[in-house]
Amino acid sequence: MTTDERLTTLEDVALRAVIERALIAHHDSDRVGIAAAVIFEDKIIATAENEVHQTHNPTQHAEIVALRLATEALGQDDLSGCILISTLQPCEMCLAATRFAGIDRIIFSAQQENVAAKYFVFPKLKIADFCSAGTPFSYVGGVREEEVLHLYENAAE
Repeated sequence: MTTDERLTTLEDVALRAVIERALIAHHDSDRVGIAAAVIFEDKIIATAENEVHQTHNPTQHAEIVALRLATEALGQDDLSGCILISTLQPCEMCLAATRFAGIDRIIFSAQQENVAAKYFVFPKLKIADFCSAGTPFSYVGGVREEEVLHLYENAAE
């Protein structure tokens, strides 16, 4: 499920960092073990976790929070040239948000077909559908999946 298998050193560093953050969050009963980051040029400009339970807001997925922090860091709403990193394949809402933001590349660990169904409201929609429906973007999925898959097998959200 990839369009480009190669990760840069910075992408690998960012992915390792969000995985560590998700694993730590998983052990805290008030946090969900999903984390994301945004890279721009040669820098990680935002990192975030799922904040749904803390904010009582179902839209505050890790990817959405990371996008918000990235737009604040750059002072603009266009994130063209940015890369989204996540421990879990972005859901339909998060994929739509990345497209509205102009994200060019998405890298994620756990893939849709390997996690509990509750993480995807429209299971027939796949990331490839989002990629082909508008301006194409590249994505790499399943990277270090074995390190996080246990977080998304049956956990309550």
